[in-house]
Amino acid sequence: MLELRPNCECCDRDLPPQSGEARICTFECTFCVECADSRFHGVCPNCEGDLVARPIRPDSKLHRFPASLRRVNKAHTACAKPPPRQSPDGWGVAL
Repeated sequence: MLELRPNCECCDRDLPPQSGEARICTFECTFCVECADSRFHGVCPNCEGDLVARPIRPDSKLHRFPASLRRVNKAHTACAKPPPRQSPDGWGVAL
């Protein structure tokens, strides 16, 4: 069963179990969509696997199978600086 970690391990953004903004790899490293896309380009910085949308556990199952409360933070070099700003049209980096 997925651990459903509560935060992005790069920027520490909260990612509740029902969040569609969470991305995970096969080892359950967890990142927000902004860090996964802008900083890591869809590749996990820990294992080099794909970062994909984390499934949402239905509210009816959270009571019996709760999400993890353990926050994970790692010091990735890409996390030391803000992510690149996207242009307003979503194509490329804003200058």
